[in-house]
Amino acid sequence: MIKEQLTKFGEFVDIALDENLDKYEVEEMGEVVSLDRGIAIVRGLRKVKYQELIQFPKGTKGMAFNLDTDNVGVILLGDYNHIGSGDTVKRTYSVAEIPVGHEFIGRAINPLGEALDDLGAISATERLPIEREAPTILDRDPVDSSLQTGLKVIDSIVPIGKGQRELIVGDRQTGKTAIAIDTIINQRDKDVICIYCAIGQQASTIAKLMESLKENQAMSHTIVIVAQADDPPGLAYIAPYAATAMGEYFMENGEDVLIVYDDLTKHARAYRELSLLLERPPGREAYPGDIFYIHSRLLERSTHLNKDLGDGSLTALPIIETQAENISAYIPTNLISITDGQIFVSSKIFNKGNIPALNIGDSLSRVGGKTQLPVYRNITNDLKLSFSQFEELEIFASFGTKLDDQTKKILARGERIRAVFNQSQFSPVDVVEQIGIFLALTEGLFDQVPLEKIKDAETLVKDVVGEFDEFRDHIRSTHKISDEIKSEFKAKVSERIEEELISDANSTESSEEH
Repeated sequence: MIKEQLTKFGEFVDIALDENLDKYEVEEMGEVVSLDRGIAIVRGLRKVKYQELIQFPKGTKGMAFNLDTDNVGVILLGDYNHIGSGDTVKRTYSVAEIPVGHEFIGRAINPLGEALDDLGAISATERLPIEREAPTILDRDPVDSSLQTGLKVIDSIVPIGKGQRELIVGDRQTGKTAIAIDTIINQRDKDVICIYCAIGQQASTIAKLMESLKENQAMSHTIVIVAQADDPPGLAYIAPYAATAMGEYFMENGEDVLIVYDDLTKHARAYRELSLLLERPPGREAYPGDIFYIHSRLLERSTHLNKDLGDGSLTALPIIETQAENISAYIPTNLISITDGQIFVSSKIFNKGNIPALNIGDSLSRVGGKTQLPVYRNITNDLKLSFSQFEELEIFASFGTKLDDQTKKILARGERIRAVFNQSQFSPVDVVEQIGIFLALTEGLFDQVPLEKIKDAETLVKDVVGEFDEFRDHIRSTHKISDEIKSEFKAKVSERIEEELISDANSTESSEEH
């Protein structure tokens, strides 16, 4: 009897081996063992791969994150309230990916590429994995062209180049996001596609930000990718990788891309939460040991591709939040060592009313200076040193010490530099206008202007730049300024300032005396 059954079983095996299994759809199934905030433990998926998507009931997807001997730790990428122990799951045989394309410009989406606005579904034919290898050294070209932020203090002191990674670091509520948004607004009509990646932010904050972008005609070149505060931590974790994959699509098609990660502090916290839930051992300051790696492999994907690969670029502005301006904490030091420079925003400077509140002494750009226009670099070359000297003298003068004439002159010039650096939000300044303003400033044309009228003096300079076609055209075509045009420009500005600001100030003083 047993021999007969074994013979039949052998026959069935032979028949199965002779069959073409390609015509059958084979699925590997598993079941949920347990569920926690944003993660699920699954057993039965013995051949699942790292970062493979797992299909849960009702369309929810997860990503394989922990590959243990007996079970798989999965981070959930959607609503999981309907999932329970014993539910069946199955492999998708594909890694986590995001749809990409020009169809997403002007839209708000989640990290899975699903629309979050009320403009309807988005149909895209191409998809890219959210995790990809960074371009090799041979695939890259040096950073050689400038990405203008429209903010005078940044473009002059810490300039940014296309393909660079410039960290924005500072305490909360000091204007970090405002700097990034102004930079996005300034890319209007400059053929730069912008991606704003919001990580762990409130829906009301995102709505307000998008409204500001629309009011300033910036949504026409911007994609907003959002992982909200009430989303599972898995979505916050994959959000910057998904945003980078979207940016890489445009970069590989020869376009210039600016991407803002706001902010990577929340991203690090989401990764810590997932790691602790999956029982990965915490390390320094309760962060897993590979926290540096998750950010380095993200930011290494920002670069300037060589001409054979399309000459596209991906510029990254990661934002990081500090506590009490402590830039030596674990996550800030990680990001500072990964990036090509940092813009340090100080709460003390912010509270004094100086906006953008840059701490110029601690801010730097390691590669952006080479991308500035030669004429811009020549004019602003000594600006950082002059301003640093002024700040030291200002502290010294605050003790009531008697000052000589030279020191008074340095203090007066420094006050005017600081007044020029101050700039209200949503008011980017064109690069040629910036050159005109800094030329007037460094040549001493603002020295006799009362401090409260510096903004009026800037407006006069902008008017002169707008009327002086030869000045604008010469700078844009040659990236230099001849002595003849420079002298003519100075004469025009000096005349306007004398007529409209200094004479008016003197006549006002005379009338007050009478």
